Amino acid sequence: MRTRKEYEYDLTLFFRFLIAMNEGKDIEVIQDISTLKMDVLKEVTLEDLYLFMEYCEQSRKNGVASRARKVATLKSFFNYLRDKRRLLEENPATQLETPKQIKRSPIYLTLTEAQSLLNSELNPRDTCIVTWFLNLGLRVTELCQLNETSIQNNYVTVIGKGNKERIIYLNEACQTTLTNYTSHKTAYKGEGEIPLFTSQKGTRLTRQHLSRIIKKAIETAGINRKGITPHKLRHTSATLMYQSGADIRSLQHILGHESVATTQIYTHIEDEQLQQVLVNNPLNQVPTHDKDL
Repeated sequence: MRTRKEYEYDLTLFFRFLIAMNEGKDIEVIQDISTLKMDVLKEVTLEDLYLFMEYCEQSRKNGVASRARKVATLKSFFNYLRDKRRLLEENPATQLETPKQIKRSPIYLTLTEAQSLLNSELNPRDTCIVTWFLNLGLRVTELCQLNETSIQNNYVTVIGKGNKERIIYLNEACQTTLTNYTSHKTAYKGEGEIPLFTSQKGTRLTRQHLSRIIKKAIETAGINRKGITPHKLRHTSATLMYQSGADIRSLQHILGHESVATTQIYTHIEDEQLQQVLVNNPLNQVPTHDKDL
């Protein structure tokens, strides 16, 4: 049975992590959590929760049981904020997976799988959404909040965490799929700013709707992989850009990270690939005999 002390420990560590991430500081120097505001908790995304879990696994060397306990803590805490306090509309921890094994390989699409997804037979809107996720590395909430006025020539203005703006260049793939989509777009039936992406009913897309769109796209592309969410497409985008030579500072801007330390989470993929190169070395064999010296 989990104790109150364990619950408090997990939440305190999570609060310190959020403060460190938002202020671009080392978590070890964060001791006072009283500076954490409710506005920050309202902006927590599924991506943030996965970053926290990766921090617990890689930096704190937490085992499966410890990380599973933290997942349960986060789910309970955000349920409390949503259901009891009515401070949140959605629980960002709902889709947070509980660790099942000692070490999981990072979930992201390979270049071949990403290309298959981009080339699959989807409708113009879904093709555009997949293309933007894989090329721009957007967060789910950022894509949902895009309006038609967010587009200026070949650039898009994205409103990220903390209501901070960043401007991202739209490459040829993004521009082409957007042009094709807008000619088929369902007219917006609501009021206020016209969303860039709308549902078939003419409403602004929600995070849940986007999750269903990506799930269907993965199935259509014939990719037999579990756990590929919009967040994993953002992870895929960042990983492939890094592997293709993007520098950390450029990635930091594109992804909208406050601290470069957050962006560095994507560099571990290359380290694992380098290890595999050495493992696959044809001379990686134990000598059958040694000659006495």
